[in-house]
Amino acid sequence: MTALTLSTSAAPGLRADAIVIGVAKGAKGPVVAPGAEAVDKAYDGRLAGVLETLGASGGEGEVTKLPAPSGFKTPLVLAVGLGTVPEKDAEYGTEALRKAAGVAARALAGSKKAAFALPLADAADACAIGEGALLGAYSFDAYKDNGKDPKAKNGKAPLAEIVLLGGKPRDKAYKAAVERAVAVSEELNRSRDLVNTPPNDLNPESFAAIAQAAAKEHGIKIQVLDEKALTKGGYGGILGVGSGSAATPRLVKLSYTSSKAKKHLAFVGKGITYDSGGISLKPAGHNETMKCDMAGAASVFAAVVAAARLGLEVNVTGWLALAENMPSGSATRPGDVLRMYSGKTVEVLNTDAEGRLVLADALWAASQEKPDAIVDVATLTGAMVLALGNRTFGIMGNDDAFRAALCEAAEEVGEPAWPMPLPEHLRKGMDSATADIANMGERMGGGLVAGLFLREFVGEGITWAHLDIAGPAFNEAGPFGYTPKGGTGTAVRTLVRLAELTAAGDLG
Repeated sequence: MTALTLSTSAAPGLRADAIVIGVAKGAKGPVVAPGAEAVDKAYDGRLAGVLETLGASGGEGEVTKLPAPSGFKTPLVLAVGLGTVPEKDAEYGTEALRKAAGVAARALAGSKKAAFALPLADAADACAIGEGALLGAYSFDAYKDNGKDPKAKNGKAPLAEIVLLGGKPRDKAYKAAVERAVAVSEELNRSRDLVNTPPNDLNPESFAAIAQAAAKEHGIKIQVLDEKALTKGGYGGILGVGSGSAATPRLVKLSYTSSKAKKHLAFVGKGITYDSGGISLKPAGHNETMKCDMAGAASVFAAVVAAARLGLEVNVTGWLALAENMPSGSATRPGDVLRMYSGKTVEVLNTDAEGRLVLADALWAASQEKPDAIVDVATLTGAMVLALGNRTFGIMGNDDAFRAALCEAAEEVGEPAWPMPLPEHLRKGMDSATADIANMGERMGGGLVAGLFLREFVGEGITWAHLDIAGPAFNEAGPFGYTPKGGTGTAVRTLVRLAELTAAGDLG
């Protein structure tokens, strides 16, 4: 686990494997960013010219390595690009700092200690740099030989220690910033681990066991409904999806409560630990990454634990709807009708539209507690990927102001999101001659159709939003910024920020 500390030490005298500085893209060439003054002075004020000679421009994500100057106790200077120089009197944005720190941490894999001398104007910058570095240092090696031995020939251990220069170790705001960065990053990385774990080792039962262990550690109340309890309770959606698998489904309820809370949030996560499509089997080439179909539940789990670790003054309940969608003689068939926990019946036209079925039961269960707001998170539709690409998630909801607030929270923490509508005319496409509603509607606008389906299972008068994270939840391309290949942990930071804003009374 990577350590994060603050230090007021002067850069030349600090012992580390590397010192990280920022370089930005100026009108006439690279510009050395604030925080690197001591390094620039050691180069007689010519560091920008040296970097330009080495090919650096200051572009976002660029890495340039050079020997540390004489008198420094670190052997290496790593200059990381911050992008365009801010306008006069403006500061570098927290997301630019977060990305640069993540790039640097990835570049320093195998190092024991690195000092980060990036622009640090206040505690918010410290939090962003720390968060970016901790997220960038992430690696998932549990199933590789070098995962057991980080010093193995083909493996490099993550950067072990991060020191933020220019921070104030005794300042309450800076200490809180570091604590927040550590709590949020560690839980987000836990969600990445869950997404990356192969489905033969992560099923509904083992996921629930992991949640139980975390709940015990952090003082969170937990309730796990197994197949017997789900049957008794009438959770037809979760049971229907899980009926084809030998790994039986679960519904996990995590409850974090604060004695000072005035508001209650409910987070609901889709947790399909493997999605074959069921009887409506996915075509070849679409199965290999379906271990990631529980990313919504992983994000909800991580957000609840992070809220508990931060001691936020808001009650947060997480609902993890866990099932494995497999084809077998006992699997739900296209044409079957399921009676949901709400009492409504659903005609299943496509068993690969299963996420909305497990979410429907969990949304109705969450609604019974009448929280102030419900947010569900799900890798729900390929249509949303087509609409917004691989790095942006869509947000739908029954309250425009709440949807806008969520979009702002996502932007603030660096998670690209976009508001999406719920057009009423698309609802008719889900009319069924047999049941109250079908699980499929019009093909065009399929992501919006899924949102309309979920809305049917939200209790009357409850503010609700739906995050379709199908695009950014799993990165099949190369790493970028602080985002690794594989599970990304998207939506965790948005949910945590929502909880913080609610605790502070900033959401009404």
